[in-house]
Amino acid sequence: MKQTLFFLAISIFTLGITGCAEAQPGKISTFGAPMLTPDKIEHDFGQIKKASDGNCTFELFNTGDQNLIISSCQGSCGCTTPKCDSNSVIEPGKSQTITVHYDTNRMGPFQKTVMVNWNNPENKPTVLTIKGEVIE
Repeated sequence: MKQTLFFLAISIFTLGITGCAEAQPGKISTFGAPMLTPDKIEHDFGQIKKASDGNCTFELFNTGDQNLIISSCQGSCGCTTPKCDSNSVIEPGKSQTITVHYDTNRMGPFQKTVMVNWNNPENKPTVLTIKGEVIE
């Protein structure tokens, strides 16, 4: 009987912990680690004119419970230039904006990526995408 009650108590306790880990908007969702959550993973410029403003922004939120450190942001080619503060710290519940510039002197459709490297426990960067079409 004592063993049954012990296992029942452990099961309820474990269930309660996993139930707390569910992601909720604006809530911290990861225990013991940072978690980078962008406001969007893709920015679609649509059709933009040649030599027009090719800037867009991404808001990066730390939805974990440890400090998030962005080590670098890298564009997939020379036409895509991200601006982020290397080694900047985003505290839990806070955010930081990065700006991505696309060279709109290049005509035609495009789809490029930006790799955001951070202290991810899984050692994987977060990939953001920009796309559109430059027209005359």
